[in-house]
Amino acid sequence: MKKTYINNIIFTCILLMTLSSCKKALDINPVDTIEQKNALLTSKDVEGALVGAYSDLGNRNFFGGRPFLIADFLANTDAIEWFGTYEELTQAINKSLLKTNVFVDNVWASGYTAINDANNVIAAIDKVDAAKKSRVEGEAKFIRGAAYFELVRLFGRAYNDGTPSTNPGVPIVLTPTSIVNESSYVSRASVTAVYNQAIADLTDAEAKLPATNGFFATKSSAAAMLARLYLQMGNYSAAGSAANRVITSGNYHLTNAFLDAFPKMPESGKPAKPGENTTEDIFAMQVTTLTGFNGFNEFYGSSTFGGRGDAVISQDWIDATYTAGDDRINAFYDDDDIFTAKFGNQFGNVPVIRLAEMYLIRAESNVRLAPAAPIGGVTPLQDLTTVRSRAGLTTTTATLADILNERKLEFAFEGFSLHDAKRTQTNIGSLPWNSTKLVFPIPQREIDANTKLTQNAGY
Repeated sequence: MKKTYINNIIFTCILLMTLSSCKKALDINPVDTIEQKNALLTSKDVEGALVGAYSDLGNRNFFGGRPFLIADFLANTDAIEWFGTYEELTQAINKSLLKTNVFVDNVWASGYTAINDANNVIAAIDKVDAAKKSRVEGEAKFIRGAAYFELVRLFGRAYNDGTPSTNPGVPIVLTPTSIVNESSYVSRASVTAVYNQAIADLTDAEAKLPATNGFFATKSSAAAMLARLYLQMGNYSAAGSAANRVITSGNYHLTNAFLDAFPKMPESGKPAKPGENTTEDIFAMQVTTLTGFNGFNEFYGSSTFGGRGDAVISQDWIDATYTAGDDRINAFYDDDDIFTAKFGNQFGNVPVIRLAEMYLIRAESNVRLAPAAPIGGVTPLQDLTTVRSRAGLTTTTATLADILNERKLEFAFEGFSLHDAKRTQTNIGSLPWNSTKLVFPIPQREIDANTKLTQNAGY
């Protein structure tokens, strides 16, 4: 992934000094940093910093795939067969994460790097041209709000586990951090406080973002992330309404075939090509052959298609999960072992939010609320039918169990299973849904550096 725009400025300054012939070498003061106040001086500077924020958000250790993969591993009971040598992921499969787990450390660090990038943009928003100011601020707040939501649901107890107003979440930092010392140490805010911060950011983002914005965040991206967040909280009215805003925007459409919703796999023996967003992608992280890395493909992909081939999908699980006629049973490929075809392209974009999720959130919200008039004027059966029809299936009932099972079928290996288990209070094997083993530890290196941080129970 690209370094932030500020780092690019530093590199450029050093390069210019190296090439300069108008001063003697001894007349040039060495430069290895640039003060933040001197880095973001123009609208172009701030817009460049925003691109850097997207780049850091999409790092493989964050929205590039790895946190979703680790969550899948923690939720796994019989679907994934692990043959890898990475001890950190073996810990996840065994539900025995250590507070020194480097993969977990990197999730924390990458999340807060993206948040700090966003804070830099927001702090310099007055430098942005008037015509672009609202959009740029909306994008930065989308990044920050999405990052806080992801961090708190990984490093904090579930919103429905105990008392979220007192349960420790993650630190909230809303101003740029340029120097780390005791004055910059921040303690963990409550789970409720972090959720509220994410809601505030995403709500403001939805208000400020345009309906279309290329492959960057849009008004619907913010609404979709809010729908996911509210669902995790159990606020079904808000979740259903946010999902409905996305669906009725008319800017997204389910792909005709299920696998068309994911980057196309390369033909065997031919190089992979970058995959573009599909009509279903409400928000996806962009990956290129030069700067990108699909963190899902790294372990879910076979070695033939750029992956390590470490996470094999159980054929017994597939046979027991999908019924005859379900097109999603074809979303796997045999390369000596069985792998998910969702991430068979090592340079394919990482889908973060797909339209199918919005249909199922609206359906679930309407089932749980049973309002006199369903949200969006569409029944749960109609929404469930929309998703299942694409998979080639007929639908006769839309109970809560039907909808939750559909989420399992539709979003397998996309990082949903752990969070769905927690919010529905579904045990994972022999572990209770609220086991401390299913919460990421606060990295020990962060606790060693910040005396205000406390560790999660069980570590």
